[in-house]
Amino acid sequence: MSSRRTGAWRPLLAGLAALVTLGGLTAAGPAAAEPPPGTDTTDTTGTTVEYRGYQVTVPAGWRVVDLAADPDACVRFDRPAVYLGEPGDQSACPPGLKGRTAGLVVEPLDAGAARQTTAATAVAPRGSASAQGATSRDGAIQVAVEDAGVLVTAAHAPATEQLVRGVLAGAELTAGAERTELPAAGAADGGAARPAAAAGPQPGDFRGQGFDACAAPSQTTMDAWLASSPYRAVGVYISGATRACAQPNLTASWVTNQTNKGWHLIPIDVGRQAPCSNFSNKMSADPVTARAQGVSAANASATAAQSLGIPAGSALYSDIENYTSTASCKAAVMSYVSGWTEALHAKGYLSGLYSSASSGVRDAASVYDDARYLRVDHLWFAWWNGAADTDAGSYVPDAYWSDHQRIHQYVGEVYETYGGQRLHIDRNYLDVGEGTPPPVTCTTANLSFNAYGTIRSGSTGALVDAAQCLLRAAGHNPGSTAPNGTFDAGTVTAAKAFQTARGLTADGIIGPRTWTALLSRGTTPTVQNGSTGEAVTRLQRALTAALGRTVGIDGIFGPNTQTAVRDYQSTRGLGVDGIVGPATWGALQAGK
Repeated sequence: MSSRRTGAWRPLLAGLAALVTLGGLTAAGPAAAEPPPGTDTTDTTGTTVEYRGYQVTVPAGWRVVDLAADPDACVRFDRPAVYLGEPGDQSACPPGLKGRTAGLVVEPLDAGAARQTTAATAVAPRGSASAQGATSRDGAIQVAVEDAGVLVTAAHAPATEQLVRGVLAGAELTAGAERTELPAAGAADGGAARPAAAAGPQPGDFRGQGFDACAAPSQTTMDAWLASSPYRAVGVYISGATRACAQPNLTASWVTNQTNKGWHLIPIDVGRQAPCSNFSNKMSADPVTARAQGVSAANASATAAQSLGIPAGSALYSDIENYTSTASCKAAVMSYVSGWTEALHAKGYLSGLYSSASSGVRDAASVYDDARYLRVDHLWFAWWNGAADTDAGSYVPDAYWSDHQRIHQYVGEVYETYGGQRLHIDRNYLDVGEGTPPPVTCTTANLSFNAYGTIRSGSTGALVDAAQCLLRAAGHNPGSTAPNGTFDAGTVTAAKAFQTARGLTADGIIGPRTWTALLSRGTTPTVQNGSTGEAVTRLQRALTAALGRTVGIDGIFGPNTQTAVRDYQSTRGLGVDGIVGPATWGALQAGK
């Protein structure tokens, strides 16, 4: 690892002060707000860093951390930094970190790194250290640079995405680069392409103590704490662009191992925060938009849960940090939580809310029976009173969320050591039950794509997963118990059966018409400009397939969706009004 100064960063650094911001609240109250350590927006030089033949220039204010020299370093993104090497066990990460600025992790492209990759991971072409058009997923852009044998994960906040993309675009290969190809899917897990799922819905039925930490602990730490600590539940941040810590240990195999050994998991999403908070990544103050943002967050979190093997029926908890509540802020937050709940229920998950007892939790209790909002299934309240129980005092009436639906974070930010393994944690007491999962529609595959290409016998990949899931949801079993990503004989049979039922040519090939019918299947409420929710998401997917062009899939019926609806209506001989009623739904569901 080496680094040097360069003046190449003047164009991007001129706006760095406006781009790099730091969230400043925790569930227990305000945290010290300070600029990211080392950030100096008057310094227009940059720092060029080289690792294993991969060279990148970052702003001069960023820390450079050599993980080989400092294996205990916490990989954190609440202050700008570049981390070089394989992350350690992350036991040094404090639990209260929230907020994200920007940062890079550059690590060897080995089996361990391969476990961190997803369908969104880009692969740099031969002779290049960057990949054009790499997708940002959950506040991070990931590129496998095979010619240097490194995996680059670039975290960002919404305001710093372009800065980070500029950093990645300027990467170069040096003479020290040696090629290592990305291990094939499943190679990192002993050849199992799809690791076993968690041992049932999470947290499941459990009453007792748990803890949460910023980063999922290593297997060594989890085993030591299982043997010696009073805890049997662990909170893990599975998604959300406001996460401050990297998650090098959190994989599907990690989830399977912990739950098989008796741990209960509390899956957490920390994304947009209250519009009246000090965080940079905020939800809209407009309740309609905030609700749509909650839908989007839930869809992303459910996707993350599915990729980790956390099954439908589990509760996923939206982390909304402490805020000073006002009537307008409360309306936005409760609308966001309603969208979160709506979308999770559509995917078969239970919804949870984590917040300070004095802000988000009190607000949720105040609208418990308010028909304008959807009630969350589980409530997790931060009230650091030291009492290991689920009594929320005056913040929540005893009758609310009383059927094994509560978690109490009763102590925050303490160090504890068991079996020689030290962690910085928050303490929790849980009284939770599985409850009755909402009806499952299609929970095991991503359904949102920029294009829906034709697939047929022999096709493989994410589109096949989506088709198999949709066919099963429509009552036509492809044969496997879960999507397997291969368009096999069972999928052909199921596709033909669906096509016959919809009056389509029963050829077993899923092209534009069959995609349109599959993606639009479901309820047919009238939706128009300003509508939000699951029906709008289905509409946008179906229009993307029917029109053969990308229609933004965000669950928000805005001007672009209205234009697409009018175009569809015009080309299908329907009344052109931009409103999706029975006639337009009928055409879509018939595959027209």
